[in-house]
Amino acid sequence: MGRIVVVNFSSIDGVIQSPLSPDEDTDGGFDRGGWVPPLSDDVVDDVMQDATVRAAAMLLGRRSYEILRDAWANADESVPAIAAMNRMPKYVVTSSPLGSPWQNSHVIDGDLPRAVRDVVARTDGDVAVFGSGTLVRGLAAHDLVDEYRILTFPLVLGAGKRMFDGESSLARFRLSTSVATPGGVVISTYTRHPIPFS
Repeated sequence: MGRIVVVNFSSIDGVIQSPLSPDEDTDGGFDRGGWVPPLSDDVVDDVMQDATVRAAAMLLGRRSYEILRDAWANADESVPAIAAMNRMPKYVVTSSPLGSPWQNSHVIDGDLPRAVRDVVARTDGDVAVFGSGTLVRGLAAHDLVDEYRILTFPLVLGAGKRMFDGESSLARFRLSTSVATPGGVVISTYTRHPIPFS
């Protein structure tokens, strides 16, 4: 039985749009992309590599899938995270066929809660969700996330897509770990809390 683990970069004001490059996601005229690399450091890199290598599968929205595929499908597999991404099953939430599929990729469409529960049932380990803002909001709305690993970068972007949109289900998490990197990034892991709200 797997767990849904969301791993995302966020600004202080909760923006997750276009973290790695200026042209990654310019929806809404967003012109502040590429905000992660200047503030990243070795600790951030290690956390992301660990999250990838330890994952048993990935669950991705269409745009994030294409960004990762284009960057890593043919990259040097001597890097453990790249080898892990290429090897593991990749489940893509999309209503259209994948134009240029990445090895071991599978389209899931239709009822999101049912499809995600099916993925979790057939996975032994973490099902990692990277980026995929629309998908993350859908998972939160249906209370399907078991853990959030949020890397909060020390800047306010003031505009852009946010991880949550006010439609999330009520859910309780506990802070499992928190560390500040030399570059000022706060890495917080929130794990599902077993005690329900009274």
